Amino acid sequence: MSTEPEPATEDTTHAVDTGPETPGTAETAGAASDERSGEPTEGGGEAAAQVAEGGAEAAAQVSEVEAELAAQRIERERIERRKAEKQGPIDAGGKLSGSAADLLAAVRAVESGERPAATVFGAPEPARRPAPEPVRPPRPVPAEHSAAPAGPVGPAPEAVQGVRRVLAEGGAPEGLAPQTAALLGEGAQDALRADPWLLLRVAGVRPEQADGFARALLGAECGPDDERRGRAVTVWLLEQAALAGHTALELPRLTATLAQRGVPDPDAAVQSTLAEGEALAFQDALEETGARREGEPDAEGEEGEERPVRVLIGLERYALAEESLADGLARLVNSAPKQDGSAADWEQAAASAQGSAAELIRAVAGHGLVLHTGGEASLAEPAALLRAAHALGLRAWAAAPGPLGRDRFAALLGAAPAEPSSSGPKASPAVTVTGLLTGAEGPGRDADGALDLDLLVVVDAPQLDVEAGALLAESLPDGARLVLAGDPAVLWSVGPGRVFADLLAARVCPQIASRRPDPGPLGELVSGIGIGELSQVEAPGKEVVIVPVRDAGEAVHRTVQLVADSVPRAIGVPAEETQVITPGHGGAAGTRVLNAALKERLNPGPGRFGGFDTGDRVVHTPASGRVLPGRVVTADAEGLHLSCAGETVIVPRDQVEGSVRHGWALTAHQALGGRWPAAVVVLPGDAVQALSRPWIYTAFGRAARHLSVVHGVEQALPRAVAEIPAKPRTTRLPRLLAPQIPTTD
Repeated sequence: MSTEPEPATEDTTHAVDTGPETPGTAETAGAASDERSGEPTEGGGEAAAQVAEGGAEAAAQVSEVEAELAAQRIERERIERRKAEKQGPIDAGGKLSGSAADLLAAVRAVESGERPAATVFGAPEPARRPAPEPVRPPRPVPAEHSAAPAGPVGPAPEAVQGVRRVLAEGGAPEGLAPQTAALLGEGAQDALRADPWLLLRVAGVRPEQADGFARALLGAECGPDDERRGRAVTVWLLEQAALAGHTALELPRLTATLAQRGVPDPDAAVQSTLAEGEALAFQDALEETGARREGEPDAEGEEGEERPVRVLIGLERYALAEESLADGLARLVNSAPKQDGSAADWEQAAASAQGSAAELIRAVAGHGLVLHTGGEASLAEPAALLRAAHALGLRAWAAAPGPLGRDRFAALLGAAPAEPSSSGPKASPAVTVTGLLTGAEGPGRDADGALDLDLLVVVDAPQLDVEAGALLAESLPDGARLVLAGDPAVLWSVGPGRVFADLLAARVCPQIASRRPDPGPLGELVSGIGIGELSQVEAPGKEVVIVPVRDAGEAVHRTVQLVADSVPRAIGVPAEETQVITPGHGGAAGTRVLNAALKERLNPGPGRFGGFDTGDRVVHTPASGRVLPGRVVTADAEGLHLSCAGETVIVPRDQVEGSVRHGWALTAHQALGGRWPAAVVVLPGDAVQALSRPWIYTAFGRAARHLSVVHGVEQALPRAVAEIPAKPRTTRLPRLLAPQIPTTD
């Protein structure tokens, strides 16, 4: 590595933004947060007046809304079917006791329509709830029907006005009215007046803000022991846990956090939430070394006791998605793939490939689900598989979670991303997951509503959350093959779950590890980080440059200098092809400050279009977890015209502030799936707490030819690489798969 001692040429330091992040902002919606917490955290809220900024995020421009509505409608219908399937009584043994028995009673009461008395949970006693038989939900409706928008977008104006009056009466920002009305649906005004803590469901609102709103509406009737408050805070904590990646929380952890939030009786709050059907309870048996299975006799012939369990509480949305994902994957693993091509044809295709690419082709020939792991260079192997599948006559497609990954894989295949229904020889079978599911891209669906394909290769698979994974698995036809390919060392998904990592740990299908290393000094550096080593690498062509800085102001200054001058002059990469990556949006060197400085240098202007000018580099976040990089083309009465991934996107004027941000600087989560000729990774001193091995691996790995590291964290960088792995997430997928699929060794 070398250093860049070039002196500063101009002062581009801007005002410091030290305000904490708000979960409802567009940056958080588009990329969640790079500082993922293992606990259900506060998330860093703003004052109530500032929460209103997130109100515009609930909507998106028309074309994006149609796609999102289609995907959401499929998900809602699937969840309703799952709920109907679960109306029967829950199986349970006669040995349940303590909190497990209380919890089971609460769930049964929900199903019978009765409301149980609040009970106090203690430590879970040894108990086990038998796993239900897997039930495969019906397939989604065909794409041509699901793609049609269902009625008007957004709540009725009179409903919004009614909610606005209630918000004003309680002293809450009236800008929250559209989002609140959309969330609470018909009768939102009356529902909010009857239960003011429902305001806590709005993104960005925090418990103390909802408490103030409730006091203003209820007066003396408002108290910390109010049952409505306990339910609302419980659901809010589960939502915060989902933002941190968890699909459920262990009961002791949830009750402890409720107590910290001022809920006098956390156990009663959980019971009330379960009784109202706002959350679900689960019991997962814990494996113990040498433990006997239930009913299994010991050496003396006595029957063994039930194994201990962990009691989990989760939101229905994510719990049912995780169960549906497990059922769909089990169906793929347990059913034989279609006999497309003879064994000799597959073997010939494998023989023509090399190394682990041949292993991948052989594994796919005989299995419905295959995992493929490796770095950037390993993408050549799924590409070889796709070509071999096409040569065998299979309808094979590749999907990536976002347009950055789609376009990157399409370039590897040597063609542009596929247009809807395109099947010409030059059309690439690379699509986005959202486009595939909604029918906007890819092959569409057959008469049964399944995706019209034989093989699906999902690249950048670590980005899949449980909801997207469930929709994909359930949309595949019987006999189809699914390959999940990705680098297990990168950051996990923005949404809840860790699908790829859970499948790797569960060992329920073949796993092909690529032996193709990433080349050059950058490949050597990133590979070392992946195993916890930050090594000095020889970089004779200035592939890696370290730029030490003393403070955040100097970090901003040096970043602008690198992008605008040093990298184009010394490396030959223009500013348009250089991506800046920093740990967060706020702070003295976050994306806001860096983007302001980079705009001033690279595309100065008055910001005539809501703070934007023609030519500005931007990111558009039409929905949570979706990041569309692009540029501003123009603006008119319709809104802001963007060019995103080769398509024209029009963002209505009232939605620009909530869903469009400048994009010269991104967080690592926003940059996932992308790769640029040059990357400048900014590590200011206030970013130490955000650093981890996956974050550094992901950020450094976005550079294809040149990496500059603006280094202001001293020894925190090697310490994070060596000692701070990914923060754990509580998920259920491995335990849901265990009774359905035998493990492979």
